[in-house]
Amino acid sequence: MEYSREELLICTIAHMLDGVDHVAVGVASPIPGAAAMLQHALGGVGRVTVLNSRHAQAITDGATELFDMAAQGRIGAFFLSGGQIDGQGNINLIGIGDYPDLDVRWSGSFGSAMLYYLVPRVILFREEHTRRTLVEAVDFITAPGTSDGIHRPGGPYGLVTNLCVFDFDKAVGGFRLASLHPGVTLEEVHDNTGFVFAQPEVVRTTPHPRPCDLEQLRGAVGLRVADPYPSFAGRVWGISQPKEFCF
Repeated sequence: MEYSREELLICTIAHMLDGVDHVAVGVASPIPGAAAMLQHALGGVGRVTVLNSRHAQAITDGATELFDMAAQGRIGAFFLSGGQIDGQGNINLIGIGDYPDLDVRWSGSFGSAMLYYLVPRVILFREEHTRRTLVEAVDFITAPGTSDGIHRPGGPYGLVTNLCVFDFDKAVGGFRLASLHPGVTLEEVHDNTGFVFAQPEVVRTTPHPRPCDLEQLRGAVGLRVADPYPSFAGRVWGISQPKEFCF
C-alpha cells in the first residue's frame, strides 16, 4: 500500500506513544499532532490535547494549565524541536551566533525548558535532517538534554527526522540510531548529521505504515486532524472540511 512521507512519520511517531495516558501537542505541530490522534484512535493513548485548538483539547486555560499539569505529572508525552539540536539532546530555540549579539534570532523558548524537565516522554522532531540543524554543539542551550545532580523526571525520549529515528540513551547522555527510513542509507545519515551517535551492528528499517493505520489517517483520524491542522489535512489527504470532535 503506497504512502506519503508525512504518513510514514506520523505512523512512526504514533507507535512511540503507545501506553501514554495524556499527550499534549502544539498547534503548529501537525505531524506529531496527527500521530497522537492516530494512537488515540487505536486505543494506545488515553487523551490528546492540541493547544489552542477549538475542539482537540480538554483544558480551558491554555499554556498556563498545561504547565500546571506537567508539574503535577499529568502530561505523559510532549514534542519539542529546535533550530539546532545536538548530540547531547540540547535544543536551541534562541538563535545562531554569540549571545546576545546573534546573527539569526528565532522565536524563543516559551516554556520548553520547563516541559523538557517535567514530561517523561519528550520526543524531538525535526523534518530537516542536515548538519545545519543537527549540530555538534548548539550555539545556545534553550533546554538541556541532561542535567547532573538535579531530580528530573523528564527529558529526551527520541528524535525523529525525515531520514531516521534515534533513541536517547540517558545513561550516556547521547543518541543511538534506532532505524533508517525506507530508502535511506547509513552513509546518508552520517553525511547529514553533525554529531557523533551510537549505532547497532545491524540497523533496522523503520516499519512501513500498516494498512489499518493508513485507513484511519485517510478517514476518521484525518477528519479530526483537519480541526486543528486544516491546511495540513487538505494538503496530505484532501480533507478540507473540519468535523466537530471532542477528545
